Amino acid sequence: MTSRVALVTGGTGGIGTAICRRLALTGHRVATNYRNEEKARAWQAQLRAEGIDVALAPGDVSSDEDAEAMVRAVESQLGPVEILVNNAGITRDTTFHKMSTLQWREVIGTNLDSCFNVTRPVIEGMRARKWGRIIQIASINGQKGQYGQANYAAAKAGMHGFTISLAQENAKFGITVNTVSPGYIGTDMVMAVPEEVRNKIVAQIPTGRLGEPDEIAYAVAFFLPDEAGWITGANLSANGGQYMGW
Repeated sequence: MTSRVALVTGGTGGIGTAICRRLALTGHRVATNYRNEEKARAWQAQLRAEGIDVALAPGDVSSDEDAEAMVRAVESQLGPVEILVNNAGITRDTTFHKMSTLQWREVIGTNLDSCFNVTRPVIEGMRARKWGRIIQIASINGQKGQYGQANYAAAKAGMHGFTISLAQENAKFGITVNTVSPGYIGTDMVMAVPEEVRNKIVAQIPTGRLGEPDEIAYAVAFFLPDEAGWITGANLSANGGQYMGW
């Protein structure tokens, strides 16, 4: 496989770490962003202890100025971004009638606006080079909705709308754009949910278990080789059968 430069936003989280690790182990040069430098450096050191090196660049992806500066910092370290995984995401859960404007805007900003903010600085280079891979990490809840997550579900559904429009615009330039929609994954955030609640979630999953971050990383990696060049505008559901749609 050709070694490419890959930028994974939100790479220090549970799913992000698995994606960074898999991409690095398959020979790509990987970078991610951070907001807390101390935590990011500790995360980087932990991966280096495994023999995996991931470059770091500061940047809040909800800010277009920060995102562009972050992309340029990655390019100066590794070269032009050829693979982009828009993975950064947060939750601010509450029922809509109690939701504040801030809770709405923070989730839309980090989860959806970030797709524009980070993709915009890399898309022209991909078009000029006639090759690129862009992948959004959405969610099962963007497909089926979720009580208390109107902001999150709207953002995640919007990510796939972004995918299918961008896929149409850039197909003739050798750029594929796809979405991965994870179900409930055994990250620290999910494992922090009370066991009783977690058991109720698992009971709704046909495979009878939570997903693993590595399984989402595998789904991302599926879209990267040249052999996947005819797959674009797709949404790959990775949810253990919890939600099955066309």
